[in-house]
Amino acid sequence: MKPVNKAALLKTLEDRVEEHISETIALFQNRSNADLNNPSATGGWSIAQCLDHLNSYGDFYLPHIGKSLSGSDDVNVSEFTSSWFGAYFTKMMDPEPGKRKYKAMKGHIPASDLDAAKVVGEFLRQQELLMSYLRAARKKDLNKIKIPISISKLIRLRLGDVFQFLIAHNERHMQQAKRNLVSEKTS
Repeated sequence: MKPVNKAALLKTLEDRVEEHISETIALFQNRSNADLNNPSATGGWSIAQCLDHLNSYGDFYLPHIGKSLSGSDDVNVSEFTSSWFGAYFTKMMDPEPGKRKYKAMKGHIPASDLDAAKVVGEFLRQQELLMSYLRAARKKDLNKIKIPISISKLIRLRLGDVFQFLIAHNERHMQQAKRNLVSEKTS
């Protein structure tokens, strides 16, 4: 993989997280529990289920990221290079329409009836925390810090790859949640 400018990468990721926060506030925050729990017209997850699924990944990754960031020294490294494995996982989560669908991993399958306001609030809290970690990472070596992945704690990815995977995964399910708004208008 080719090295990329770390500052530019982090700025792009921060912009995407900021967009997820803004969209969540504008589109989901003030909707009723019934609206947010309404299953997709195509049989997929409701808005609340999409966000709860993302919260389950945040519950795993954010504590690992926070601990790793606080336990690492500040360094002046200007580049990040994805590992082959990290780039593969990120590409898997590419939210482009028509891309392959994946079954949710055990432990990340959301319930069907959720306290939607609580789910939305938790998603926003996690996105703010993720944003603070992206900012803290400006002074860290994204190549050296390793984070275990949720499917096997024995496999560890570079922090830069984890950020890219997590935010691509968020994007994938934010788009899924927003499609529920479109199907709601057509029904």
